[in-house]
Amino acid sequence: MDRLRVGVVGVGSVVREIYRHLYFHSDYSPLLEIAAVADPNDAFRTWFCDTYGIAPGRRFRDHREMLAEVELDVVQVNTPDHIHAGPAIDSFAAGLDVVVPKPTAATVRDTHAMIQAARASGRLLGVDFHKREDPRIKEAEARYRSGRYGELQVAVWYMLDKLLVADPNHVPMFFASPDYAERNTPISFLTVHMCDALIKIVDLAPVAVRATGYSHRLPALRPLAVRGYDMVDTEIRFRNGATAHVVTGWHLPNSAHATTVQSGRLICSEGLLDLLLDQPGYYEIHAEGLSQVNPLFRNFEKDGTVTGYGISSPGRIYQRILADRCGTLDPEVRRHMMSAAELGFYTSLVLEGAEHSLSRGTAVAAGVTAGIPVDLGSLLVDALGTAAAAEYGYESTPAGSGKPPAPSPP
Repeated sequence: MDRLRVGVVGVGSVVREIYRHLYFHSDYSPLLEIAAVADPNDAFRTWFCDTYGIAPGRRFRDHREMLAEVELDVVQVNTPDHIHAGPAIDSFAAGLDVVVPKPTAATVRDTHAMIQAARASGRLLGVDFHKREDPRIKEAEARYRSGRYGELQVAVWYMLDKLLVADPNHVPMFFASPDYAERNTPISFLTVHMCDALIKIVDLAPVAVRATGYSHRLPALRPLAVRGYDMVDTEIRFRNGATAHVVTGWHLPNSAHATTVQSGRLICSEGLLDLLLDQPGYYEIHAEGLSQVNPLFRNFEKDGTVTGYGISSPGRIYQRILADRCGTLDPEVRRHMMSAAELGFYTSLVLEGAEHSLSRGTAVAAGVTAGIPVDLGSLLVDALGTAAAAEYGYESTPAGSGKPPAPSPP
């Protein structure tokens, strides 16, 4: 076996921006045969299939029809986060491996269900947290885990997009639907990236969160206003007592030098790390202005090949799935792939906790919502029950107490 037959569920904006390059113009493309597509949106499905020559009999509105009619090895689920679970679980039941973009799911209930379905089927679940493949994150992880910097004490990360990312009035529209920023927050789109990267580096379980949301710029947009958050500050407390502030938003002026302005700092007991994520090394002065290009994330080479960690992250997942189906995947690598941390469980926990914090918050000033403290152990027990929560290393604690859970996470 030298190629994976891939069924793609959802061909909206994330496919347009990233995955079409992976499928057809990357070093990993020879490993992949895009065998079928399912998407209820006729325009998206037609665009993708016509562009890339997917036969009429391999185009479906419903993923269940695709699973029933086409021989596949793996399914990539590119749906909105809150509906990752259904197609993923159906695919596991059909004996297929599954790849999803970050985050694993919008809730810990769905994330847990996906992990359980994967383990029960004996197939692999791969989550494309592509920030993990950023060479700066990988280097920071190796150095921190060596003990070089001691214990994390405080971290500050930010990831701020230009307004055009969330503005339904911008032409062309960045996302697939004009109400995206009303149905989502910067937490689900951006905070998960930085939270996951931080957890990847320090290997600490989160125990409590509190979020503060700011709604100033989006409600003022015209002619279409957005009832959503411009920016969210998510404070996370970890098992060792360390705290992190992850500040994310999509409200910077469109004149900003980059679509995403980002960086991170970790202050530790024996040192400090500045990740300099906002300095990928390529700026241009052009008639359109001063702008930043990030070739580390996505690099368009002169022969048409697309490289960078945005491509290599899912590509490496597919390499491992192919090796597993060929019986050559190292068992230790397989075990690591299916661990709770690697599958983004703790990131989903922070995501749901932060959204819960804001949803029950109160207005403290015009356009400012102060969220409630959320104990993640209690949230997990409420969502999954005591036994399942304990499997992930948590127990119910008084709200906001942050009492460290006794077991270590799997």
